[in-house]
Amino acid sequence: MSNASSCPALMVTAPNSGSGKTTVTAAIARYFVRQGKVVQVFKVGPDFIDPMILEVASERPVHQLDLWMVGKKQCQQMLFEAASTVDLILIEGVMGLFDGSPNSADLSKEFGLPILAVIDGSAMAQTFGALVHGMVNYSSELSFYGVIANKIAGDYHANLVLESIQECALKTHFFTRDTAQSLPERHLGLMQPSELIDITERLDLAANQVAQSAFAVMPPAVTFYEPERTSPEKDETANLLLNKRIIIAKDAAFGFLYHANIKMLTQAGAKIVYTSPLCDKELPEGDALYLPGGYPEVYAKQLSENKDYIASVKRFANSGKPVLAECGGMLYLLGDLEAENTNFSLCGVLNGTAKMNTRLSAVGQQGVTITANRARFSLRGHSFHYSSADIAHTPIAQSLYHPHQHKGEHVYHSGSVLASYMHWYFDSCPSFFIHFFNQTLQLEHHDQAQ
Repeated sequence: MSNASSCPALMVTAPNSGSGKTTVTAAIARYFVRQGKVVQVFKVGPDFIDPMILEVASERPVHQLDLWMVGKKQCQQMLFEAASTVDLILIEGVMGLFDGSPNSADLSKEFGLPILAVIDGSAMAQTFGALVHGMVNYSSELSFYGVIANKIAGDYHANLVLESIQECALKTHFFTRDTAQSLPERHLGLMQPSELIDITERLDLAANQVAQSAFAVMPPAVTFYEPERTSPEKDETANLLLNKRIIIAKDAAFGFLYHANIKMLTQAGAKIVYTSPLCDKELPEGDALYLPGGYPEVYAKQLSENKDYIASVKRFANSGKPVLAECGGMLYLLGDLEAENTNFSLCGVLNGTAKMNTRLSAVGQQGVTITANRARFSLRGHSFHYSSADIAHTPIAQSLYHPHQHKGEHVYHSGSVLASYMHWYFDSCPSFFIHFFNQTLQLEHHDQAQ
């Protein structure tokens, strides 16, 4: 029998993106943290920015849960470990409840998570009830705990909306349309908390609304089970990166980092050294460089003006040491980036240029198989970007979107640099990244992968 642990838990979801899931999840987390509770928040799907907000609210790292990218077993392990150590588990869903495959509803069914639906009621009244009725009755396998009507104009509007769902016998509340507590957005989603000097005040205002609601009490407990193990598991990555100094760019321009990626590197023995391409004068000493995604287009002028740092990145790449670049990190390595009708010169480590578009260029989870060391390594991750790039290197592989298998992002290899628009989830294939950072990866060309 598996070990079991119980803990109050709640999944916060919505019928569509933009309903206010992050604000409500952060508000509930903030409220209970102020009560002295230990709150662990998770985010469904591959998003980077929402977890940053949720980390401020919960004062704890936020990890991704996803049945495909992360895998059922790892999701189960993280939930079990959290239930054993915290007072409350909150999980923010992704997109709409039933959107995608797998989706938030699939995760709720898999682990028996009760659902709190957040619905934007700003442009409706009694029709709100029809929408709630549809969500609650769409799948008999789901358990709904409550509904929050969000972006409500006032008490009269709230009465119209909430009276329409009385027959559902759910806990209800409403959040008013308050710009003081709302979270500002830009093209990739919410602004990062480091860019909001009043983030704490905004979260406290939102938490105050929870304090006045039926959700100021703990949700029901859920029992989580430790994954079955047929035999004692050995950490096959332990010490394989021992004494390797891996430099990771981390600042307002490059902040899209999974905690799971950092954890994998440190558990393999690597020492993480953070650097800021915005503020530092040059790269610190290290054995490998990891340039994650972020907002280089927003900070393109400042990045382009940091010439000494750019020169140190060029020297590092030319030295033959491994350089891994994802999305915005890849754009930084190109020669030029066009943003806001202005052309900015960047590193020129890769031959190519990029420009920002007004519409979304790519979004979705993807898998890619890369052939190396006479073996095939299957990696999982996602992409989400508004830019397009013209890169003068022959790709070694091309990803396929999950689950429909449409062609996705190219993967480029030049010298010691591996780059793609894909954001990789390292735990999907730890051996690949350990070989890469150890400089023991002999890459081969391959047409496409799954």
